[in-house]
Amino acid sequence: MGRNADAIAEGEAIAVSAARLELKNRILVTTIAADANFDTDRFMPQAREVVERLAVESEQAAEALRRLRKRAWGRHSQSHGTHDYRDKDVRNLRRRAKQSIGVAKRLRELLDDTDRMRGVIEKARDAAWQDVRSNIDRRLNIEAMRPDEDPDYDRMREARMQALRLVDLQSLASQMRAKKKAAGADGDDPDGESPDGGAEEGGRG
Repeated sequence: MGRNADAIAEGEAIAVSAARLELKNRILVTTIAADANFDTDRFMPQAREVVERLAVESEQAAEALRRLRKRAWGRHSQSHGTHDYRDKDVRNLRRRAKQSIGVAKRLRELLDDTDRMRGVIEKARDAAWQDVRSNIDRRLNIEAMRPDEDPDYDRMREARMQALRLVDLQSLASQMRAKKKAAGADGDDPDGESPDGGAEEGGRG
């Protein structure tokens, strides 16, 4: 019983870790890349979708193990491969099926616990920001290095210049366009000091 409980707990931990990884990638794409504000509740439907899918996968694994167990029952001939099970494997297959069902049950309990689901999302957010911080640190270390200290400077210079042209400058241009668009929208704000938009912009502090 103790071994089964440990296996179920480990299976749940692996599944939750996989859910956090998928959510982390979604957060990177939909929040950080899109420069949007993070909202835990906004990602709740996605988190539930991921955990639900993992629970279903665990239930399907249990069903597949049941079929293998039935097929192995009463077969005593020589096995011809890793998944060519025999009667001696029936007990192990039954135990693995129970463990898969146990993992699915734990995941469905997680789905019903809003606070725990929020915790999964927040840990995924922390992992996403850690990726961003690590990437910034790497870029700062590369950019701060003097050419004579970098043995690969000449070889990588062209790649860096290409990245500057294709990524950084395009990103900067996109940000400038967004700022101009936002500035134009602010000019139409009835609460602004100047009703005609940019007429007084040059005189602002």
